[in-house]
Amino acid sequence: MGVAGIAYAMVGKPSVKDTATAQNNVYFWDDGTQMVATGGEVNRQIIGFEQIPEAMRNAVISAENKSFEHDKGIDPMGIARALFNMASGGQTQGGSTITQQYVKNSRLSQEQTLSRKFEELFITLKVANEMEKNDIIRDYLNISYYGRGASGLQAAARTYYGKDAKELNPSECAFLATLLKGATYYDPAGAPEVDAKQATRAKNTDRAERRWKWILDEEVKDKRLSQAERDKYTKFPMPDLPKKDAQLGGQTGYLVDLAKSYFLNNNDQGVTAEKLAQGGYEIHTTFNKKKVNELDAAVQKVYDNKIKPKQRPETDTHVQFGGASVDPETGAIAAIYGGEDATKHYTNNADPTGAQVGSTFKPFVLAAAMQYGKRDPSLPENQDELQRKKVSPLSIYNADDRLKIKKYDGQIWTDENGKEWLQANDGHESRGNITLREAMQWSANSSYVQLGMDVGTDKVKDVAIAAGLKDDTNMADSHVPSFSIGTSSPSAIRMAGAYATFAASGKQRDPFSVTKVMYKGEPIYQHKETRKQAFAPEIADNVTDVLKNVVDKGTGTPAQLPGRDVAGKTGTTDDNKSAWFVGYTPQLSTAISMYRLDDDEKNKNRKFEKMYGTGGEKTIHGASFPAQIWHDYMAEAMKGKKVMTFPKPVPIGDTVYGGGAQSPQPTPTAVESPSPSPSASESPSTSPSPSAPDPSDTCSAWDRNCQNNGGGTSTGADGGGDGGPTTSPPTSPSPPSGGNGNGNGNGNGNGNGNGNTGIFGGPAG
Repeated sequence: MGVAGIAYAMVGKPSVKDTATAQNNVYFWDDGTQMVATGGEVNRQIIGFEQIPEAMRNAVISAENKSFEHDKGIDPMGIARALFNMASGGQTQGGSTITQQYVKNSRLSQEQTLSRKFEELFITLKVANEMEKNDIIRDYLNISYYGRGASGLQAAARTYYGKDAKELNPSECAFLATLLKGATYYDPAGAPEVDAKQATRAKNTDRAERRWKWILDEEVKDKRLSQAERDKYTKFPMPDLPKKDAQLGGQTGYLVDLAKSYFLNNNDQGVTAEKLAQGGYEIHTTFNKKKVNELDAAVQKVYDNKIKPKQRPETDTHVQFGGASVDPETGAIAAIYGGEDATKHYTNNADPTGAQVGSTFKPFVLAAAMQYGKRDPSLPENQDELQRKKVSPLSIYNADDRLKIKKYDGQIWTDENGKEWLQANDGHESRGNITLREAMQWSANSSYVQLGMDVGTDKVKDVAIAAGLKDDTNMADSHVPSFSIGTSSPSAIRMAGAYATFAASGKQRDPFSVTKVMYKGEPIYQHKETRKQAFAPEIADNVTDVLKNVVDKGTGTPAQLPGRDVAGKTGTTDDNKSAWFVGYTPQLSTAISMYRLDDDEKNKNRKFEKMYGTGGEKTIHGASFPAQIWHDYMAEAMKGKKVMTFPKPVPIGDTVYGGGAQSPQPTPTAVESPSPSPSASESPSTSPSPSAPDPSDTCSAWDRNCQNNGGGTSTGADGGGDGGPTTSPPTSPSPPSGGNGNGNGNGNGNGNGNGNTGIFGGPAG
């Protein structure tokens, strides 16, 4: 009793004035110079009891502490439970009455220890004995944290509804009362930076609406709200979207949010969003000011020169770009492009946006084929692991448009309605049987969809995750064939990071944005590099070599940086709703996305819009504006950097055949080669350029699609067409003649063209 009396006498009551102050948080560039001092992020204005609506008091009492007006301010069972849990090493709990919560929230330190809990008990007893109930609830509502940097009811009313607290109606009060349970999970704007899986907009909105409804109903039960008044509020009072300070304009707000998110999700000091908002932190980031400005300038150049919403409102409104740049050697995020202005466009476009990545997903399919191999169709699915055949990028697959996709065992794949899958190619191009290297070069969907089925889309998903993508809501259903051609929608940061794994010969490092954090001069966080070998170097280096060929001679030629090795891949999705270019040099990996999406996040019906005609282009492809932005940014970012080359790939895997392509037989038979479609394509041209063979290409007597062969046009029903001009001497003995056809000839001169006689071509007919 004596000890308790002394303890009671020694503790003091909380002071709202003391809790109202906040310090700056200062963010730094990667070179140690200051990026921005955010100011006191805690936004608080103390108001009197008479300015607090009765509806707010009623909502909080009904939701949090029905006996508040006549209890002693403590919950003995709750305190005993908390003390037992702490003493036994279990989880702690917050105060269970409004008075206890007031005492807890009034303290700057939020740590939960046994001694602190004892101290809070005596403070609570003193508050309950010496303060009026009206003063307790006034102070409680004045110091409570409501999210978005708003502490206190007045700041919350202005932040969420743009009005003073005294103007709030019972419905709005009920919503603000829900935030006292934790704004991270009840703010409809979401907090994916804190919890990407559970604090999404959709989940938060659902939680908030259910608790808002429950609070109003509880008020009716408690006779604090009449049923007639309750019946007026059937529609959820959706709050305003978050706003940022002017000093966080341009890219700064996106950078600050990204660094803040990373720190909150990775610190082991228990620093919460509320504690961070109180300030006093120095956050040292990985962001390079020069690169951030260069990426912003590259995007702005396209906006200024090509995107004309006033001239072309039907096609050029709502155009968005996102971007991220990652160092393959460390995983450090060097730059991002989050949108035109963080104070106007609130979503960070470098984070997940819902924009599908399209064909930029194909490298994961190729890597899976090299790592796991093509399944043996004669064995049951659960017995084929030891019988798989590792796949070489020189393997032959059918690249025809509307190819009938089959399971690995040769059965036709059908959906739940029994419908067959006929895989279309971009521009409805058909290229016949070509190597996987060429299929990547020309972005042939059919080849890679069938390859994914032969390897197993589950293995493709495993490789994508190993490379650095997250297995979350942005990862599409991997049980359908289209998974292999990019129906997933990872962030630009994650795509840049995953391609960085290829650049680093298979070594994967998670992208990060904070190197260290200081609190009042003391270090409390230091980034620790972690890396894993996602897949063997020979796999990563072969993927890089195939992607280098895409930039050298395929759909990615607009991204070429003369004098430097560049590997990359274009991506375009159905109905032209998104376009990507993801590529890398040995020192830097960058992803650029483009899509059209209404900025009005309150519009629940908003959806991705088609980009036909956008920017004055007939169609948008990864090779257009995304590749242009990538090129312009990387040309500047790589200036003055050492010229480095990619590792030379070693031969890997076996030459396998898929999609109907057959391995060579001693006596070839003539087949018809489908005519290329004249419709639009992701490719810069509709047929391969007659360039010299790449050093990594191989040609033999049985290769029907070598780079140095002439082109022709199929005109016969059984035979091929006229042989095209040979652009260089043949590098192998002449193959046997093809069969006679009804076309203009039965051979391709000394080489092999797009319109072939037989499977292998032959001497001039």
